[in-house]
This record gives sequence, structure tokens and C-alpha cells, in this order.
Amino acid sequence: MIYGSAQEWRDAPRKKVLFFGMSGLGKTYVSNILRDAGNWFHYSIDYRIGTRYMGEFIADNAKAEAMKVPFLRDLLMTDSIYIGSNISFENLKPVASYLGTPGDPAKGGLDIAEYRRRQDQFRHAEIYALLDTEYFIDRAERLYGYPHFICDTGGSICEWVNPDNPEDPILKNLSQHTLMIWIKGDEAHTEKLIRRFDRDPKPMAYQSELLTRMWDDYLSLKDLSPDSVDPQAFLRWTYAQALAHRQPRYAAMAENWGITVTADQMGSVRDAADFDDLIANALEARSAQT
Repeated sequence: MIYGSAQEWRDAPRKKVLFFGMSGLGKTYVSNILRDAGNWFHYSIDYRIGTRYMGEFIADNAKAEAMKVPFLRDLLMTDSIYIGSNISFENLKPVASYLGTPGDPAKGGLDIAEYRRRQDQFRHAEIYALLDTEYFIDRAERLYGYPHFICDTGGSICEWVNPDNPEDPILKNLSQHTLMIWIKGDEAHTEKLIRRFDRDPKPMAYQSELLTRMWDDYLSLKDLSPDSVDPQAFLRWTYAQALAHRQPRYAAMAENWGITVTADQMGSVRDAADFDDLIANALEARSAQT
């Protein structure tokens, strides 16, 4: 790790951290607190994905839908209107909407082959965005003068890495430039996330092997054909399984590549000084275990 002790962390003139864990446990909450402090640069992986790597896919998908409407088709064909996504740190819905969910097309579902294609596009986009972290660390200081840096990752980072491989290219690169911090939830947080997701399900990205297993199991369990699946029902059904799949992967990432703080601890952070103390304590706790 780039900070081997609490004192090294406190004395560092440039603090560089990366948050990982399930969405909804405080990554963006604390990122916003630190950004508002004035000397932290907030690099959002999801925002980078939606603007740099999937922006054209998202816009083209919206154009394809508009082309089905004769009035809009005529305006598009004559370059009379412009269609683009209005993505922001606070509104990442264009990415989720593009990813979609497989199932009945009458209910907004995608053909499973198209869904897999978009999943693969997202996988490549997220990997590229993660590997852009080093560039943005340099850019944040060189261009804007920010001494400190936060990489705010999406929940699916654990899908594309092997945390038990010391030569994993993504984790090796990220750990050379940032202190990797797992925000860990407990059972109560998991139940809360599941309830929240059930009220407002959002598309997710999965390892291809996990997606295949869940899709095949769902079709068999519900005795459905692929084009009769209710997309939202499938999404809700997969969420708890995705949480269970990701938890040990996050734990291995923290054990082998970083440190752990709890969601409750992260939720108690009110300013940059609180954050400095929290990370120093986590580094001390890790040192005591080794």
C-alpha cells in the first residue's frame, strides 16, 4: 500500500484514495464531502464511463429510438435536432438505461444476446476508466492544482478483477497510485439495500459466467421462455445473488490490496479531518493484525 502506517497517511502531502463497495454505502457521500472541502479532486468512474467510453453508444441508442418516430426521424435526417445524454455526477441514469435488462420486449426488455453485448461494452468501458485513474491523478494536480484525489468506483469493479492474483493488472495498477478502501456493510445494510433496490431497481453489470447462471436458473425456476421474462422481476431476483457474489470478492480485495472501513464509520464523516482520522485508524488496525 502507498501508505504503510497511520503516520505516513497523516504526513502525506498528497492523499490519494480509491473507494470500492456496493452502491449505497457511502462512496459518493464522502467523495462529495471531500470535494466540497476544496482541495480534493473527485474522479467518478461511472461518470467517466458514461462520457468518455459509452457516450456514443448511449446517444446512438436514443437516436435509434427517435428514428422510429416519423416526425423525429425527419428532423434527425436533416440534422435539425441534436440528441445526447445529459449525464452528471448526480444523474448517471443514461448509463443504466442503456445497459437495460433482458426479457419481454413489450415490457422494455432486451434480447439476451443484445443484453450480453451491452454488458461486454460496459466491462471494457469500466476497465478503461479504472486504468485512467493514474492519468487523472496527474491531471488533477497539473491542471487544477488539487493536492488530494478520490477515485469513486462503481459497485462492479470486483467483477473484472482477481483479488487473489498478485499480478492482477487492474488492482496492481490502482494500488500503486491509490490507497484502496473497502466500505463494508453489515447484514442490516444489506437488507436495506435490497429493500431500496426492490422499490427502484436499476440495471447492473455482472461477470458473464454469473449472468449465464442466473439467467438459466431464472428461466428454469419460473418455467419461462426468454422473451416472456418480466425484466424488472428478473432484475429484482438477481440483486440479492449479486450482493452475495460480490461480498467475498470485496473482502479479498481489501485483505490483499487495501483497508476496510464500515459503512457506519463512513456515514459518521462530516469533514476532511474526520476522514483523515478514520483512515489513520483503519491503517493502525490493519498494522495491528499483521
